[in-house]
Amino acid sequence: MTAPDKPHRAPRAVPLEDPRTDSRNHGEAERVRQPRMVSGAVALTAPEDDPFLADGIELPPAAPRRHRGLTAGKLLLGSLSVLASLALGYWLDSLIRALFGRLPWLGWVAAGFTLLAALCLVVIAWRELRGLRRLEKVADLRSEIEKIEPQPSAKQARHLVDRVTTFLGERPQTARGRKAIASLEDEIVDGPQLMRFAERELLATLDREARALVVNAARRVSVVTAVSPRASIDMLYVGWEAIRLVRAIAILYGARPGGFGMMRLFRDVIAHLAVTGTVAAGDSLIEQAVGHGVAARISSKLGEGVINGLMTARIGVSAMDLCRPMPFVELKRPRVSEFFTDLTSLISKKSDAQTTD
Repeated sequence: MTAPDKPHRAPRAVPLEDPRTDSRNHGEAERVRQPRMVSGAVALTAPEDDPFLADGIELPPAAPRRHRGLTAGKLLLGSLSVLASLALGYWLDSLIRALFGRLPWLGWVAAGFTLLAALCLVVIAWRELRGLRRLEKVADLRSEIEKIEPQPSAKQARHLVDRVTTFLGERPQTARGRKAIASLEDEIVDGPQLMRFAERELLATLDREARALVVNAARRVSVVTAVSPRASIDMLYVGWEAIRLVRAIAILYGARPGGFGMMRLFRDVIAHLAVTGTVAAGDSLIEQAVGHGVAARISSKLGEGVINGLMTARIGVSAMDLCRPMPFVELKRPRVSEFFTDLTSLISKKSDAQTTD
């Protein structure tokens, strides 16, 4: 015995342009809103001026460093340095002469240690100059690549790729990329494609390691801020962790700055943060927090940890911009909002653990 056939619905035409047709209600007509008069003035906002229609704010790339030459501050610092050197030399000369007058062997000992100190000073100065020179080389490479983008010629691309490959030649993470570039460089005749191929092969691994450094530093800052009893300890640890992070990223990309080089690099990072402003990080933080309801789940102290962690992440991203020999073109530039999920997951675990205890 077979079931009776179900009656078939007769076909009908449905106008696709009819605004009253709702596909979710199987063609049922939706009640049309009647026009009405609006009292008072109505302020209209153009679509390009509406902040809610704009895309998320991206941090602009690092601006090239401007060489301003001699300034009053540099002349003052140089003059004071020369006077301090003359005073130190005069004091050492007087000390050695006095020791020779009393006991000759003490004079020879003082002269020997003075010579040893001078040699150590020369070695330290040479290392500092080499570190500063490598930082200048990174800035020059990035500036020259930005000038020829987005349509470099094949000759320009080969020249700059060779310079970047030579600069990163001591990094073991780039060995595979350098080998791939050496085998295919002559076969790629298009300049932009060669630049993008070199960026992908040379810097993909370094970017992943740099991002891991930023994530780990931001997590440590968040945890220490959450458990620290005093704000002064938070500030000291955040500053120390930021200096460590900037130095680690610089060494990863082959800069290897010394003491003076670190001071200059950290100053450039802070200047880059001042140029980009804190609005981008603040907007991203508020948007993510409201969207995920984080403010209702974590305490104020844990929230401070998230904010300090995001600021550490911003410092790390700025350091990547300044220490990277090539700008972000082929590879995606990290955004501060990408680190928010890592931080909030860690802080949420800490909050749940405290609630359980």
